[in-house]
Amino acid sequence: MHKTRNETRRVTTLIYQFLNSLIMKNIFLIAVMAWLAFACNPVQQKNEAVSLFNGVDLTGWHWDVPAMDSNPDTVMPFIVRNGQLVSLGTPGGHLITDSVYQNYRLEVQYRFAGEPGNCGVLVHASTPRALYGMFPKSIEVQMMHENAGDFWCIVEDIEVPEMETRRGPKENWGITEGKERRILNLTDNSEKPLGEWNTMVVECFGNEVKVWVNGELVNHGFNATASKGQIAVQAEGSEVEFSKLMLTPIASLSQEYPGEPQP
Repeated sequence: MHKTRNETRRVTTLIYQFLNSLIMKNIFLIAVMAWLAFACNPVQQKNEAVSLFNGVDLTGWHWDVPAMDSNPDTVMPFIVRNGQLVSLGTPGGHLITDSVYQNYRLEVQYRFAGEPGNCGVLVHASTPRALYGMFPKSIEVQMMHENAGDFWCIVEDIEVPEMETRRGPKENWGITEGKERRILNLTDNSEKPLGEWNTMVVECFGNEVKVWVNGELVNHGFNATASKGQIAVQAEGSEVEFSKLMLTPIASLSQEYPGEPQP
């Protein structure tokens, strides 16, 4: 009788240990599956407007500056100064959001701090250094002085009305080195005088991209080959100050200018 009780206790203990082990394994498996689901679906987007730049540091961003590969003492071209995000222009590279976004409105306030020149905001960015060992796969919304609102196709493509007029002969179109990747905007008269702040609004919804500069519609593309991705800011030759990078989820493209009236 005593021996039977001991055997029963031993069997009970073994069953308890087995069940406990099974539960712990399942908890671990669930945790791993949750992590994988998060890692494989990196779109991080709430339903309210959020500033991509906190005014203090580069939290939420990472940079890709090829010159820093061989020389870690290379000057970092993206800094925070007086509460503004500043692209120093050189060395060339990109400041890229850690998160992926889709179906959003991006409001950017910027100005050239000194000599006017080149810069851009990249939407639907993905594979780094996909073009010329520098530019991530993306669609660039140009900010170059007197050309704000052009599209540049960077191993992604997009269409606009009157493509041959705005992109050149069809046989030259392409999305890689040596091809006609620039699509002209609708007007080059939308920028403020040098030293003043410009407001660029970019709406990305589905496979369309719509751009306003200072309240004026300057581009509207469709049939884009990407519909989501990271957002990037360029260092491409000229110093540019950014006072605002505000992202708002949208349920459709705006038919009229969605920002505040421009003076």
